[in-house]
Amino acid sequence: MNEKEQPRYELGDIVKMKKPHPCGTNAWEIVRTGMDFRLKCTGCGHYVLIPRTKFERAVRGKIESPEA
Repeated sequence: MNEKEQPRYELGDIVKMKKPHPCGTNAWEIVRTGMDFRLKCTGCGHYVLIPRTKFERAVRGKIESPEA
């Protein structure tokens, strides 16, 4: 296993981001993955689409994962 391996993010994961959304929360639900990530704010429901590279720099970890 590579030491630099990134954690895998899947649909439905709740992640903590570096900066909070203007509504006050920094928890986001992953709605779409690929070259871009579509995220839904868990506070107000606002959607954003950000490139994978920007997402990987800004994410601070998973808060919870969907049940398998």
